[in-house]
Amino acid sequence: MYEMGREESKAVEKVILSKQLFRYRGGEGGECDRFESALCKKIGAKHSILVSGGTGALICGLVGIDIGPGDEVIVPAYTFMASPLSVVALGAVPVIAEVDESLLIDPADVEKKITRRTKAIMPVHMTGLPANMNALKKIARKHNLKIIEDACQAVGGSYKGRRLATIGDVGAFSFNQFKIIGCGEGGAVVTSQRSVFEKALIQHDGGCFSREHVLSTPIFCGWSYRVCELQGAIMRVQLRRLDRILANLRARKRAMFAELAGSDRYAMSPVNCTKGDCGVVTAIKFESEALMRAAQKALHVRGIPSGSPIDSGIHVYSRWSPILQKRASSHPGRDAYKLTGQRYRYSKTMCPRTTAILSSTLTFGTSYSESVAENRRRVAKARKIIERM
Repeated sequence: MYEMGREESKAVEKVILSKQLFRYRGGEGGECDRFESALCKKIGAKHSILVSGGTGALICGLVGIDIGPGDEVIVPAYTFMASPLSVVALGAVPVIAEVDESLLIDPADVEKKITRRTKAIMPVHMTGLPANMNALKKIARKHNLKIIEDACQAVGGSYKGRRLATIGDVGAFSFNQFKIIGCGEGGAVVTSQRSVFEKALIQHDGGCFSREHVLSTPIFCGWSYRVCELQGAIMRVQLRRLDRILANLRARKRAMFAELAGSDRYAMSPVNCTKGDCGVVTAIKFESEALMRAAQKALHVRGIPSGSPIDSGIHVYSRWSPILQKRASSHPGRDAYKLTGQRYRYSKTMCPRTTAILSSTLTFGTSYSESVAENRRRVAKARKIIERM
């Protein structure tokens, strides 16, 4: 976590002393309610729901846009596995699309993957980088598709002046330990469409029928992704820190990007909206994996940390074992791949362009604990090492 301290401790202590930890006992206006209102104001959405995690937020968002058995949702080949898992949780099928040099879903490949069963596109704003939302919205309008934004790694980011998660029909955030702001575990669904909000609200709380919500949607049997007032209290403080955290990350990345740019040994990975980029990583692309690995090894020997998206475990489609093996559920009656009558073929080599791009890309994480100058000096050393290879 980038920032966490006494303010969060005081907020938690206040909730504990109140002995009111359950958000729906005692009426409206608690910590969770106040966080949801503040989040809506911050990002420009009409509705939000604080839930137990990013996966739950995606599931509730998909319910909100009426995704179910027999439907297809297009997801990128580079994302945490929660993105496709949320799709199969509802009996729908994730269709995997390539990413482009921005490391995000490739709109051209999205259009190639559309079938009569496609109902939605799920762009993922990986590592705080905004996807090409203009191109994706154009495709969605052309084919009458919904868009659910997975902004779990991009809380507070934006695209062309609009906050991520508010550009499509519904969006999802994650607030776990490794996100821009967080409370250990948690997430949020955001939308400006009342009908989407109501269905997501019902889905997130199986006891919704007993609350004092005013809903026009007939209440169905939801699940349980509720959170308690402790999480709401922490997130209210964290949200107040968000803009400062983003400003610090972005200042450091601008310095790193400027220091790395202009080399003839690699190319800077393109960013769809530099102003809206959260500033979490700076990526450079080599002509081959061999060159990337040589650079990575040379940096490691000299104690300079770097990474490659191809090494990011189950963020790469080829390591989504349950998906590739089409084991969507413990019971065949709930298995998405047995509900449609359609044969789906996955393989570890099905997205060769994604594999080539990820395996030739080297990333430098933004160090929040280091100053702007220290971040700049670190990548300046890295550039010199690479150019001397």
